[in-house]
Amino acid sequence: MEDVSVWLTIVGLFIIFSIVGLLIASKISPIVGMTIIPIIGAFLAGFNFGDLSKFLADGSDRVMGVVIMFIFAIIFFGIMQDSGLFNPFIRFMILITKGNVIIVAMATAAIGMIAQLDGAGASTFLLCIPALLPLYKELHMSRYLLLLLVALSASVINMVPWGGPSARASTAINIDLIEFYLPLIPIQGIGIVLILTLAALLGFREKKRIDKKMATGEITKKDEVNIRAIADNFTQRQHEEMAAAKEQPRDIKGRNWANLLLTVLVLGTMMAGLLEPQYAFMIGVAIALPLNYQGVDNQMNRVKVHAPNALMMAAVILSAGVFLGVLNGSGMLEQIALAAVAIMPSFVIPFIHIIVGIIGVPLDLLTSTDAYYFALLPIVDQIASTQGIASISTAHSMMIGNIIGTFVSPFSPALWLGVGLASANMGKHIKYSFFWLWGFSVVLLLCAVLIGVVNF
Repeated sequence: MEDVSVWLTIVGLFIIFSIVGLLIASKISPIVGMTIIPIIGAFLAGFNFGDLSKFLADGSDRVMGVVIMFIFAIIFFGIMQDSGLFNPFIRFMILITKGNVIIVAMATAAIGMIAQLDGAGASTFLLCIPALLPLYKELHMSRYLLLLLVALSASVINMVPWGGPSARASTAINIDLIEFYLPLIPIQGIGIVLILTLAALLGFREKKRIDKKMATGEITKKDEVNIRAIADNFTQRQHEEMAAAKEQPRDIKGRNWANLLLTVLVLGTMMAGLLEPQYAFMIGVAIALPLNYQGVDNQMNRVKVHAPNALMMAAVILSAGVFLGVLNGSGMLEQIALAAVAIMPSFVIPFIHIIVGIIGVPLDLLTSTDAYYFALLPIVDQIASTQGIASISTAHSMMIGNIIGTFVSPFSPALWLGVGLASANMGKHIKYSFFWLWGFSVVLLLCAVLIGVVNF
């Protein structure tokens, strides 16, 4: 029996290290790695096709709700973005800055939060960077401050259920997505207050830097910054992008107000537990399509536009179901955890989830998001559970510690898009933002411990 346990531990580690290593080296896609390697490992461990079929069925069952939710949530928020729901708010935020550096920094944070509501980092950078970069240039503000504030704001809002990290974490510990998310709402509230505070402080620091350069003659102050022209340019660009689309939204008075009401109802129904998230968004899409687009062809064409993003994340989650189904069903994960507990100093074990959470941002520079949540989290959860620590507490700790570093990691394709749009340098962005983001994540994790979201 002991030999079997040792072999399960070895094979389990082989599966995890192979997937993590190949993902880090970009030698394999998450879909291929998390499907093929666990199946090979199951056969190496001595399991047959009947066992494998059970593992795969169990893994698929635990992720199916999240998969459906992702598909319809991404399509729903894509339609809301296409309809211009958030554009008036962004224009308003640009106008109220009035060229004040501190207010611009705070407005940047607010715009980043609103833009990230669709859970897609790429669309956040596409919306925020072109809209705000001209304003930063006019005021001589650093483009790296712009990237930092958008990255930080998007990271905190990305805790929403249709954001990748929450879906991955809840899948890894096999817990209902809304049950996982609800305790995070106070943390998001605290995070928003901290972001706006930090934005004000960084804005004040930026103003001093600009004033100093003006005093030495390195830069010259312009008589007047035309904020309205910048806001008008943003509006014009959004209109041009909407006009370039083959399918045009209905020209109905009050359509955006109807979209806002629909969004509130969908989120409220989901949060109140009246409907499972996947069904709330499914119904939301079914209403949003005819509300915003006329004719079946137009409606289905808008679905096709957003389908690639939706299906990509769905495929990754389904592949993770295979990986987790094999590791849990075979007992490999339990044996790895028992082996780790046996060699780990006893005083570390009760705090293992907090320790890993504290180094979550640096880990974002060393590993991919999928590897962090699907390979590392289950092991830490198994170790922490030997001390009676709830799985949800472990997952919260690791996610809060890690999620702030999402857009400082070179593994994030959305960040490369943001850096490109800002005409910035990835290395300089990491140097400028890393310690601010890491410090922010540690403070937010400490807040989570203080209010009881994370226990030990």
